[in-house]
Amino acid sequence: MSDAIENTPSSAPAADIHPLDTLTGGAFSAETSGERAACLRTWLASNPSAAQLQEVLKELGNRDKSASRLLRERLDEMRRTQDQDLIADEWAASAQALLQAEKFSAEQAAVWQRDAAKAGAPLSREPLASLKIQLLERAKSIEDLQHKVQVQREVAVLLAQRIEVLSTKPWKDAEAALDTLQSDVTQWRQQALALRSDAGWICVQERFTSILQSSEEQLLLVWQAFLDALAVTKLAAEDGNAPLPAVPVWADEIRIARGLPSQLIASPAAATPVKPNPAAKQQAAQAALAPLLEALATAAPEAKAAAIAQVRSALKQHGRWLSADMAQQVHTQLLAAGDSLGWQPQQADTLRQQLVEQAVALAQSSQPGRKLQDTLRQLRDQWRQIDQGAAPNHGLWKKFDEACTQVHQQVQLWLGKARAQSSENKASRQALIDEVKAWTAAQPATPDWKETARALRQFGQRWRDGGHIGEKLFAELQTAWKEAIHAAEAPLKAKQKESIARREALISEAKSLQDGGVFSVDAIKSLQHQWQTLAQDVPLDRKLEQKLWDAFRAPLDALFERKSAERSRAPAQALSAYDRAVVDAAQAVQAANASGDAQQIRAALQALEAAKHAQQAHTDAAAAPAAASEVAPAAAKPSTDRPVVAVRGDDRPGAKKDTTAPAGREARGPRDRRTERGSRPDRAERPERGPRLSDAAFRAQRDAVDAAQQALRKLAAQAHGEAVTQLLQAWAQRDAAALPAAQDLGKLPAAARTGWSQALSASAKGDAAQALLRLEVAADIPTPAQHHSQRRMLQLQLLTQRNAAMPAETWAQDVATVLASAHEEAAARRLQNALKVLLRK
Repeated sequence: MSDAIENTPSSAPAADIHPLDTLTGGAFSAETSGERAACLRTWLASNPSAAQLQEVLKELGNRDKSASRLLRERLDEMRRTQDQDLIADEWAASAQALLQAEKFSAEQAAVWQRDAAKAGAPLSREPLASLKIQLLERAKSIEDLQHKVQVQREVAVLLAQRIEVLSTKPWKDAEAALDTLQSDVTQWRQQALALRSDAGWICVQERFTSILQSSEEQLLLVWQAFLDALAVTKLAAEDGNAPLPAVPVWADEIRIARGLPSQLIASPAAATPVKPNPAAKQQAAQAALAPLLEALATAAPEAKAAAIAQVRSALKQHGRWLSADMAQQVHTQLLAAGDSLGWQPQQADTLRQQLVEQAVALAQSSQPGRKLQDTLRQLRDQWRQIDQGAAPNHGLWKKFDEACTQVHQQVQLWLGKARAQSSENKASRQALIDEVKAWTAAQPATPDWKETARALRQFGQRWRDGGHIGEKLFAELQTAWKEAIHAAEAPLKAKQKESIARREALISEAKSLQDGGVFSVDAIKSLQHQWQTLAQDVPLDRKLEQKLWDAFRAPLDALFERKSAERSRAPAQALSAYDRAVVDAAQAVQAANASGDAQQIRAALQALEAAKHAQQAHTDAAAAPAAASEVAPAAAKPSTDRPVVAVRGDDRPGAKKDTTAPAGREARGPRDRRTERGSRPDRAERPERGPRLSDAAFRAQRDAVDAAQQALRKLAAQAHGEAVTQLLQAWAQRDAAALPAAQDLGKLPAAARTGWSQALSASAKGDAAQALLRLEVAADIPTPAQHHSQRRMLQLQLLTQRNAAMPAETWAQDVATVLASAHEEAAARRLQNALKVLLRK
């Protein structure tokens, strides 16, 4: 019993130990959170696996959150490491591809490093760290090669300069330095060959290879020329009859050795400077410019620019020696030839100052980039043109160059944005090409052709609105676009070709109908129905479709015209007396229209109306007795009509109806609603319509009436214009007797004409400006520009004067005021314009 009691305490803790406590080093049995965290740090130092961490975190997460934070951080770190490993593998493969490429690009290596850093790749860890170093070393080796190429070019230039310097020294010295120079040239060629033999030479940019090649060619050319000249010099030194070398110093040395005078030593007279003779210089300048000015005067328009350039080139050399008269002549001819600047050297600084101010203003302006670029180019060209004929001004040039530099920076900023926009436009155009290809592949076998044409038009519009890109790039994309859009349009083009062939067949059938001479309405309707079906099925180009439609409609219209002509000729042989009378009256109206007399036209119209109503009157007179004889029997006959009674029930056709009236209605008896509401007056009977006109008679009288109305309107307008002209002549002559009659002036009150006559009878007085403005307001016509302010003032006054008469009410009195004033041509024109409108109201 005692043993059992003693063993109980030792067995209870062993049963409470967590299975993961041994794995974590006692983290589950730790009494405090600090001890548990210390145990977890010790365990994490042994780099447990992710599965173990997840299992421990699952058991410990709810017990101690602060201690479990260590586990979560380690798990997050392991996930980040795993993600970075994936990214590192991807960028490592990209770097290996760059290193293994046949032609290594240092620019692509720099881009790889930049993009890898942006993507979050671990460049400081392997394998990216070693790959990064390899790329840098490879790029550095390529840059070293390119630098060596530049050094070789400079060395080649120095060697050529040494050879040139030796050509200015005695040929013995050149011969003594030949061996050293030969070794240097040989060494340079060996170094160039070593550069070409380098493994990385294929990766060097093309411009550096061309630099090395051109430097070698130039050096070998100079070296060979030096050797040839030295050999000729040796031969000339040994043989007195041998030709002299091409080097001036060596040739002169051989010439002296042969006892001949030297040609390089200047004589004392030649060494003394000669002062220029102004008169001679002036004559030389005039002689040089005279033929150029003559050529400028006789040059064709397309050759003016070249002639102006020749004159300015001569002015640059001889301009300072020109006389005042000659300078003025040059200036005049340059202006006449189209040169806006002319030649005024004394105004050069003034023009330069203006250009400086323009450049400063341009730098401070907010113009678009393209305009800034063009304006800057124009300013520089103008400055260069001024410098051609005048002495330079360095102070103004410095200011001008600073302002132009500021403008150039703005232009460069705009160019950068333009390049970015061009890149976006390129991407959008490429995406459009891909979209067209995908759309072409997704089209069904029998699509909706109208929808297809609409989609193709939308694609074309999007391509046209794709924005600006470079010409070379546009040429490349244009080729791909044409291939894609032609492939997309191919089914529609084939269907349109088939539709055009079928429409041309319909046109042939229509022409055969026309040639057959048989008018068949069913055949024409069938052709039109087929055409309409084709037009609704397959769309064509608007112009082509209209052209085909016109060709199809022409023979059908000819058939209908032929039928109308036959129809119009058929009844012309058997016109009734009524139709004949109407046709004769219509012909009389046409004859009156040709006479141009308004009275005759009105009389002929009245006669036509009388002819149209004559048969109607005769018909009414004949029908009156018959109607009277029928009145009596109708009145004597009793009415047997049954009253209409509303019946409720089924009102469908064939339904059985109950004819028995309800008892209540029989008790009340019938109601006379007309007695309750009042009797309704009987409608007047319509008069019987007279006989109908035939088609020929109706058309004849209609055309005659239309022509007569148009002729009357024309005569009325002509008479109205003559009346206004006569009124203006009476005002100019101040003759009241010449005033037109009242009926010629239209609807004009007699009192108004009397006032006008009195105004013309009296002597000229008063001012007509206010009256003319009121007339123009009344007629609602524009006022001359110089009187706009006065008209606005008058309109403001009319708005403030509520009870004053408006110009439309007092225009007759205003005309009298104008006629009472003195005659003026401008006032007469304004009065004529107003009366043309007012006399017609």
